[in-house]
Amino acid sequence: MAVKKLRPITPGQRHRVAPDLSEITTNKPEKSLVVTLKRSGGRNNQGRMTIRYKGGGHKRKIRLIDFKRRKFDIPATVKTIEYDPNRSAFISLIEYQDGEKAYILAPVGIKVGQEVISGESVAPEVGNALPLSVIPLGTIVHNIELTPGKGGQMARGAGAYAQLLAREGKYVTVKLPSGEMRMVLSACMATVGSVSNTDHMNVSYGKAGRKRWLGRRPRTRGVAMNPVDHPMGGGEGRSSGGHPRSRNGVIAKGYKTRHPKKYSNRLIVSRKKK
Repeated sequence: MAVKKLRPITPGQRHRVAPDLSEITTNKPEKSLVVTLKRSGGRNNQGRMTIRYKGGGHKRKIRLIDFKRRKFDIPATVKTIEYDPNRSAFISLIEYQDGEKAYILAPVGIKVGQEVISGESVAPEVGNALPLSVIPLGTIVHNIELTPGKGGQMARGAGAYAQLLAREGKYVTVKLPSGEMRMVLSACMATVGSVSNTDHMNVSYGKAGRKRWLGRRPRTRGVAMNPVDHPMGGGEGRSSGGHPRSRNGVIAKGYKTRHPKKYSNRLIVSRKKK
């Protein structure tokens, strides 16, 4: 996928870098795999705002994505490649030979009419889902499970992928997009290939209104607030001294927030690059 720079015929288009949606084959989702999304606008059950900078936005419907891929040894045909408003990646509608339909994350290079399959004895080709125990070392994978049967949790965003590096005992070592190397149970499933829409990171909205369409309201800078509202607030004129920090006083630059006794610390071979 690529991006396109628009002609600056309006102020909002001058800095707009738009996604090229030429890969998308339909704009109507499969009705049986869609549920309505109820939005809160950042309000709780008393109607009070508990999350700031949320509200408005276009209506959305949730596409039910199959992150588990546990329908083993039944081939499925790719029917469509679709845009999903709830994630950065594209999704694909697949139809199994027994007639059941499902949405999966679309990997780079997937084509309409292509056949995908999941199981222990299938070929490690793009779009196929296999246990990590049988995927060849060096393979690029995405949608990786952390707990067998729970469904993929890692490397699901646009352009994300991980690489299988080593296999030892009941664990395999994967290198994640952040550069972190981590051990995962070899019984966990993963899908071969990298996630589609790799140029998502190069998109520029071009105007504030486009953020509003996504349901994001204007964010007030901490230094523009009063001392009662933010640790970085107050001062004469445009003063912005002190360490950058959150509203709760947590330092923003370089302060480690990971819990020292987190259960997965023992599974991390090397931390992500600085």
